[in-house]
Amino acid sequence: MFPLFRSALNLTGRNIRQVALRKDHHKAGPTFHERYGNMVLASGTVFCTAVWAYVATQTGIVWNLSPVGKITPKEWRNQ
Repeated sequence: MFPLFRSALNLTGRNIRQVALRKDHHKAGPTFHERYGNMVLASGTVFCTAVWAYVATQTGIVWNLSPVGKITPKEWRNQ
């Protein structure tokens, strides 16, 4: 049997209580998401908006959103 499983089977009530007390006394600080979550979200939004603003205005892509007024019919030829 592996040592880890053997030690897990040997847990007594006293050992379990000691582990629980250790966790209770440990002061948990704020997590990464609590600390930096809003800052990461805001910076990602600013970056995405800046990149799309550059692409939309500076790259010369013709978006061709509506063909109305851009298509002219050819003259009909009678033969």
